[in-house]
Amino acid sequence: MIRLTIRRSAKLACQQAVELVSDYLEGALPRAQRRRFEAHLRDCPDCPEYVAQLRATIALLASIGPDRLSPLTHNELIGLYRRYRTAG
Repeated sequence: MIRLTIRRSAKLACQQAVELVSDYLEGALPRAQRRRFEAHLRDCPDCPEYVAQLRATIALLASIGPDRLSPLTHNELIGLYRRYRTAG
C-alpha cells in the first residue's frame, strides 16, 4: 500500500491519483485523502475514465473462476502473483 504525504491544501496531480487508486478502490484511503482523490476525479477530464476502466477490469476478472482458466494460464497467473509478492 502506497502512502503519500500531501499538504492538506494541495490538489492531487494525476500521477498522485494513479498511485492512490488501488487504495481508493479497496476503501483503504483515510477520509481526507479520499475526499481529495474524489475532488480530483470531479475536476480531471481523464482520471475518472481510468478509474472506470480499472473497476471494469476488476469486475471482469472477478467473474472468471479458476475452472475457466487453462492450466497454462492458471500457472502463469500464479507465477506472476508470486513474483509480485516477492518483489514488494
